[in-house]
Amino acid sequence: KMAEGKSAGYERWAKKFNLKQAAQTLNYLSEKGITAYDDLKARTEEATARYHALSSQVREQERRLKEIAALRTHILNYLKTRETYIAYRKAGYARKFLAEHEPEIILHKAAKQFFDEQGLKKLPTVKELTAEIEALMSEKNAGYNEYQERKREADELLTVKRNIDQVLHGAPSQRRDEHDR
Repeated sequence: KMAEGKSAGYERWAKKFNLKQAAQTLNYLSEKGITAYDDLKARTEEATARYHALSSQVREQERRLKEIAALRTHILNYLKTRETYIAYRKAGYARKFLAEHEPEIILHKAAKQFFDEQGLKKLPTVKELTAEIEALMSEKNAGYNEYQERKREADELLTVKRNIDQVLHGAPSQRRDEHDR
């Protein structure tokens, strides 16, 4: 940034900021008892791996919640429109009946198509789905708290490692030039 013509005020701020970062890094290393670079690297990789595992778990739970919500919606639509569809079949699939009850019949057919696409032979009850949603939500909330903690820990370790790398290997712009070659 100094080569770009930043002012003397920026230079003072940058020096002060860099000193604060160095002090925070040293405090963190001493608080956590990290004395070797390899230990820092191992802890960083471990924390990052735990964070990514929890992230995947939370995403999987969210995906399953969306699936259950879609299934539940289709089951409710199916149940609401079942009588209308039975009457439509008894009327011999009459166009007049279809015209009068088209929205319900379309919902019913969409629900049946969804069940066929999912390969469902026996539909779960809404009560079962609600219980599964509640269980998943409690797991997700408990896991999300740990996820937030692991994310914070991984971010701290990555920042400390980046600061140490900068001290050991030079300024970031120098490192980029070395990697680009």
